[in-house]
Amino acid sequence: MLICKNLFAAGWLTINLPDELHQALKTAAARRKKTIGNLVQESLEAYGIKAAGDVEELVRRARLHSGLSEEEALDLAVAETRAHRV
Repeated sequence: MLICKNLFAAGWLTINLPDELHQALKTAAARRKKTIGNLVQESLEAYGIKAAGDVEELVRRARLHSGLSEEEALDLAVAETRAHRV
């Protein structure tokens, strides 16, 4: 079991990992002089996982530069999502 706590935020995360993977994560963190929490956060960011505020800001900026109405943007988003799910 792995428990991470970011000292700058109130969130806790508990995950179950195989012992070998947990040890590899601890070793990787030590080699990089980072915490396990830092490695997890960097990995999530590398996969494009963002906090809601970051996503809202990204959407706001995209809308400003897109020239699309809210309805057109929604239609495009739905069409793109459906195309990737096929």
